[in-house]
Amino acid sequence: MVSIHLFAGVREAVGCERVEAEVAAGTPLGDLLARVAADLPALGPWLARDDLLLAVNQEFRGRDHLIEDGDEVALIPPVSGG
Repeated sequence: MVSIHLFAGVREAVGCERVEAEVAAGTPLGDLLARVAADLPALGPWLARDDLLLAVNQEFRGRDHLIEDGDEVALIPPVSGG
């Protein structure tokens, strides 16, 4: 089981702070997110953005990073304001 934590605009678009997903060990992060977006269509536009930061276990990672059971994923959109 993987916990996907949603922050700021992503959380507002999807309507929740966290999503749980079953994942096979060695699944690329991008594949996991695409699968979750199929169930949560509001997530799709965020995943298409180049400025969305992805973190696994509190370290920034790319979409090719391989996920393991128990990982915590964070989707962090750009922050604006002052």
